[in-house]
Amino acid sequence: MADSTPRSPKSDWEAHILQPALHAEPERREGFATNSEIPLERLYDAESLRSEGFDPNRDVGYPGDFPYTRGVSPTMYRSKHWVMGMYSGYGTAEEANRRYRILLEQGQTGFSVALDLPTQCGYDADHSLARGEVGRVGVHIGSLEDMELLFKDIPLEKVRQIRTTANAIGPIVAAMYIAAFEKRGVDPKSTRMFIQNDALKEYFARGTYIFPPKHGVKLSADVIEYCSRHLQGWTPLAMSGYHIRDSGSTAAQELAFTFANGLAYIEETLRRGLSIDAFAPQLWTFLSASMDVLEEVAKFRAARRLWARLLRDRLGATNPESMKLKIFAYTLGGNLTAQQPLNNIARVAIETVAAVLGGVQTIATSSFDEALSIPTEEAVTVALRTQQIVAHEAGVTGTVDPLGGAYAIESLTTAIEREVGEYLTQIDALGGAVRCIESGFYHRKIENVAYRYQVSLETKDRILVGVNEFRRENEEQNIPIFQSDPTTEQRQIDKLNALRARRDNERVRATIADVVNAAKANQNTIPPLVEAVKAYATTGEICDALRTVYGAHKAHAAL
Repeated sequence: MADSTPRSPKSDWEAHILQPALHAEPERREGFATNSEIPLERLYDAESLRSEGFDPNRDVGYPGDFPYTRGVSPTMYRSKHWVMGMYSGYGTAEEANRRYRILLEQGQTGFSVALDLPTQCGYDADHSLARGEVGRVGVHIGSLEDMELLFKDIPLEKVRQIRTTANAIGPIVAAMYIAAFEKRGVDPKSTRMFIQNDALKEYFARGTYIFPPKHGVKLSADVIEYCSRHLQGWTPLAMSGYHIRDSGSTAAQELAFTFANGLAYIEETLRRGLSIDAFAPQLWTFLSASMDVLEEVAKFRAARRLWARLLRDRLGATNPESMKLKIFAYTLGGNLTAQQPLNNIARVAIETVAAVLGGVQTIATSSFDEALSIPTEEAVTVALRTQQIVAHEAGVTGTVDPLGGAYAIESLTTAIEREVGEYLTQIDALGGAVRCIESGFYHRKIENVAYRYQVSLETKDRILVGVNEFRRENEEQNIPIFQSDPTTEQRQIDKLNALRARRDNERVRATIADVVNAAKANQNTIPPLVEAVKAYATTGEICDALRTVYGAHKAHAAL
């Protein structure tokens, strides 16, 4: 009698496909894992999901429905593509303005204002600490005058999203935007501004901090509160994981530390009497798109699912829009290499596909020459074309969440969500995000991962093409390098001196005093900041005044 015992698909697969392959070529002995060291099974199947406690109805659902694992809208890219916006800006406001207008003419639908280091750290162009850095890695915005020049002739009504790297100076840039639009006769409510405004990640992942962490939270919450009450179309916070990942973290650490920081801002805003549903729909997150395609797709899906559950179950949100995590993804700059820089075009294309398969709302693509200099116009155009090729030629936008239901993707999504949840529990037990920054917890976790990554490159356990393998001796680079104008700094200083000579300095002093009084009284600083920037008080003058109230953060000498 024939054996009537049913055979599983896995058994058939092993019998007819796997075993012959194993006899022909044995599996390598070393372990397999994602870039974040999540172990990878040889094969994923339905049993893999069951062992994880996976429930498709609870954990996946449909696009546009809780928990939004498959996307925040039912049709996603079938309705419209993501916002294509490049991170760009250098030199003076006039120079950056020219670059933005060129990119908009090339089909860009949004842009991100890269600020130079003096601006981000609250120093004017003539400050001793600004020497040699004015306009180098971004555009210098020293006053409302610069902001007006930055937006000159930009068709604001045609731009879907304008972002900025303002973090420690988030309230000042928000005030400058409001003042610039009002002077131009544009109602700020009709614009769609996107202010990063995430001060906390600066203390352990980026370094452009000004005030101590607890005051950084206060100022970030000022922007959230003001926009909730007056500018509901703006994004007052983009919780930023990108810089955390670029510092060396794992995918789970990127999400966990980002969400913990976001919870700190939310809790501060809730203490001001706002309900969670009054401002949560305006919040975004800013994440990296890295090279490990399966892990990155799972990361974006896990981020949406976990955020939805946090907002509903921990914070009591009832508005579905509060629970929908909107994601801005930027292809990870840390993956780009100075060696064989044209290889970076392939890397950026892979990272872009990962972001699209992960269902994000906005993408900025890195330029292949970023490891060498400010990108050239040609390199920026190639980066933009990469997005356009993926959108129109790659065939990955016609169906929503195309990898959803794949055993490997669902298993990785669940694994990442679980690990992020464990980190959040630990961060809560340690006293929250601010305490973890002050104690060095975040630093230590990231440094450990970054160290292991560096060791893996040196031992060639991890191959980085063109860096530790596949190189030729005496390789030469023959690509154009962007040359910054050496006169930029002096021209900016001259412009600053001219501004101070012609403005009403009594009005400047009076409006800055109002900002100081609001800070001392623990009031929202945005209204007096708007008046101060309208009087053409400079970024440095305002930050110097606030330092007298809040002090300045000093980094730990050792952790």
